[in-house]
Parts: sequence; C-alpha cells; structure tokens
Amino acid sequence: MALEFALPDIGEGLTEATVVRWLAGVGDRVELDEVVVEIETDKAVTEMPAPRAGTLLHRGAGDGETLAVGDLLMVIGDDGEAWSPGVRPAAAEAAPIVGTLDEAGETLSRPAGAQALPRVRKLAAELGVDLAGVAGTGPGGRITEADVRTAALSDDDRVDRVPLSPTRRAIAARMAQAWREIPHVTTFGEAEAAPLLERRRALAEATGGPVPLEALLIGVVVPALQDHPEFNATLQGDELLLRRHYDVGVAVDTPDGLLVAVVRDADRLDAAVLAAEVGRLAAAARDRTLTPTEVAGATFTISNIGAVGGRYGTPIVPPGTTAILSVGRADSQAGVVDGEVAVVRRFPLSLSYDHRVVDGALGRRFLAAVVEAIEFPGGG
Repeated sequence: MALEFALPDIGEGLTEATVVRWLAGVGDRVELDEVVVEIETDKAVTEMPAPRAGTLLHRGAGDGETLAVGDLLMVIGDDGEAWSPGVRPAAAEAAPIVGTLDEAGETLSRPAGAQALPRVRKLAAELGVDLAGVAGTGPGGRITEADVRTAALSDDDRVDRVPLSPTRRAIAARMAQAWREIPHVTTFGEAEAAPLLERRRALAEATGGPVPLEALLIGVVVPALQDHPEFNATLQGDELLLRRHYDVGVAVDTPDGLLVAVVRDADRLDAAVLAAEVGRLAAAARDRTLTPTEVAGATFTISNIGAVGGRYGTPIVPPGTTAILSVGRADSQAGVVDGEVAVVRRFPLSLSYDHRVVDGALGRRFLAAVVEAIEFPGGG
C-alpha cells in the first residue's frame, strides 16, 4: 500500500523548504533509509531518506520548488502499484485555492481568478506581478513560485531579479525581528592584541594545527559572562532567564550568507578542544552540513569581523539573546606603552546589547572585563 510522506518540521519553527535535487526518479526502486531527495531549509541542506522500501510513485515538487511543512513530499508504494492524488484534507492556507463545499456537500466551488497558494500570491504582490496574466504550470493549472518569478523577469528587462535563497530569507527575517523588537545600544572599546595573538601562536605550535581566533575569544569571554549573567540571558515577558550554560554562537561567513554555529557547553572545553570544535563547525557551516541543533540556541554570540578586514561595527543582537560581541582586525598603530610611544596592535571591540536588560554602566563594565581577559589571557 502506498505511503504518502509529507515534509516534516526538521528544525525549530521550520515552515517551508526548497527541493535542491532528487536522487531518485518516479518509478525507481528505493530502499528503506536510502536518501531520496535533498532539501534546503533556512539553515542547512538536509538529506531526506525513504520512509519505507518500494517504488517512488510521486514527487511532490520539482528541483528548485518550495514546499510548506505538511505538504506532500513523496509517495512510495509497492512494485507495480498505481497511485493518484485522492481527496486530501485542505489546510487553512490552501482554502482559497481548493474552494468550499456547498451545503449539500456535493459540489466543489472554486474562487474566481488565478489559482495560487497564499505564499505565491504574496510573492506576486512583492514582485508586482499580476497573477491574472500568469499561466500556471502546477497541478491543475496552479501558479507556482517559479511561474511568478519567470513572469517578473519578463516584465522588465532593465533589472535582474535574484530570488533570495532560503538562508538569505531567514537572515533577513531574523535581522528585521531583532531590530524591530530589541532596543539596541552599542558600546566600543579596544584591547591590546599581542598577548592573545601570542597565545594563539603557542597553541598552534603545541597542537600542530590552526587555531581560530574565535576559539580563544570564547575562552576569554566565558568568564566575563559568568561574572555578568545578564549577558548570557534571554528576556521572556516580565522575566529575565539567566542561563547557567554557555552555548556560544560563532558567526561564520559562508557563500550563502552569515551563519551562526553554536559551541555547546563552551565553559567545559579547554583551548585545544575549543579550537578543534570551532574549526569543525566553521567547515560544516561552509559545506551546509550543520545539523539543526548546531545552529540554534546560542546564549551569546561572537562575530570576528576582522577575518574579512572589518574594524568597528554595530552588530545586531540575535533574537533570544541579550548581547553580541564583534571583534575587528588588529592593525598596527601608535600607542603609549609604559610612558613611551610605541607601535602597538589593538583589537577594535563593538558590544551591542539589549537596553531593556542592560544599562550603559553595566555594558561598559562587561566590555572592560572582556578587555582585561584579552590583554591578560589566563589571568596572567
């Protein structure tokens, strides 16, 4: 008997996913747990296995098309079995498309005009496309997202319309949410770079491998978080939840956009283990192989903008946290050391925080603690 398999929610709050590519065609034999399709969510590319052995009878979307959670992803049945779409319960989102039954329950009425899902209609409105003039290529003549984007491109050859990837759409949504909901304050400072850079060099020699600067920054920031718990917290209604675990997010620059990978229980890891874990997570972020648990739940975030040549910035506090630290490139500059003018290297620091939770004085005290930890790593 054919098994209809819907797109599941494979991450926190997932609402939709885009088909990257199918690894099996309709009519192909698949085995239990064999990877059948790759889908892209807002965080990662995920392989979806076959929920049973049999023949792939139906694919719910083509490459590049988007499905909502709960939409039919695939149908797998027995060899030689026939399958056709039956009457499926209409989700609330689909109500304007499938219409309503009359009082007798016998006649299906459809709304006038083009047939398209609400999310497709929303996209058409954003791109200025009149659905009345779009020919649908989906089942039953339904207009798909691809149809809308094609129509938008043909409407105006003076611009290039580049659809946002699921990752970029997620980044845009989270940044807008953060800026809308969190009153931001950013405070700035500097820390002498030589002590931390020397420790990085020594650790690289001892371990025989590269040491990401972020690993050492985590090591110096965690004690400051322990002394200032408001920066390792989340505001929930009228309560401030002070977390006693330290899951530090590290911003990773990838070809698909900025991703935050999370180092779990960072306070329990020594410098060598932190270096290995940050390196592993950064590689996984660039390969799009991070798991949902590796991109969610950060309690504090570090962004090393110096890796791409940046100095000062105004980082945006990720939703669900109260602060983020941005560390810029340590350039050589004139400074005073022991009363003498000398060439020094200093890290530019930018600390953004939720002003509902943290006042300016506390923000300065926390940043001062971070500066001291950078300049005297290990408490030396």
